[in-house]
Amino acid sequence: MVKIVIHGCNGRMGQFISKIAAADSEVEIVAGVDISDHISNPYPVYSSIEKCEEQADVVIDFASAKAVDGLLAFCKEKKVPCVLCTTGLNEAQLQMVQETSREVALLKSANMSLGINLLLKLLREAAPVLAAAGFDMEIVEKHHSQKLDAPSGTALALADSINGALGNAYEYVYDRSDRRQTRPAKEIGISAVRGGTIVGDHDVIFAGTDEVITLSHRAYSREVFAKGAVQAAKFLAGKPAGYYGMDDVIEGK
Repeated sequence: MVKIVIHGCNGRMGQFISKIAAADSEVEIVAGVDISDHISNPYPVYSSIEKCEEQADVVIDFASAKAVDGLLAFCKEKKVPCVLCTTGLNEAQLQMVQETSREVALLKSANMSLGINLLLKLLREAAPVLAAAGFDMEIVEKHHSQKLDAPSGTALALADSINGALGNAYEYVYDRSDRRQTRPAKEIGISAVRGGTIVGDHDVIFAGTDEVITLSHRAYSREVFAKGAVQAAKFLAGKPAGYYGMDDVIEGK
């Protein structure tokens, strides 16, 4: 039984994790941390991670960037592994993540979905073969109308996965409206669509001569990210100090 503390338990993702964990016989939520106390949970909830008294095998973090410093200090002191899902960390915090991972196991990923992370792996395998055959590569991402950033971090991660497998020789292009020229060979087009309540759609298009290959991922609920985080927590519990990613979860290293 993997004992978990949810950092940010009363947020939307924290509640998804609580729901998924309740149906998983391999994990137990022993405590939560949240500055908000408007939700009743079947486990004790503390206003800060420093006040948490329960023994845990791993922390799942879906809180806010401003709470990450205290979280990392806690995990470092208590030697508790952490699945770090909070985004928007600044450079100093990212450096702190790297430093903390030398003393305790940390897992961080641009996207916690198992499906997206498997897609990243498939792209690293497919890109060199298809690029050598002259295929053009385009990424189209779609999200709800309230999303502030574009393109999505996941779309950029997909592009980085392709580009990394090709020696980082490709340029990212986000807008062609000011062009009057044919498509250069060494570019990856990234387009963003915003509308409605789309949770997250990503299409990676390999367009060749007389054939097109499309690798797609559709998220129909944010629960897919919570499910991936719980899987990551089960993987990370008991692991030695180090910086891990969802690739490690998929490969079971």
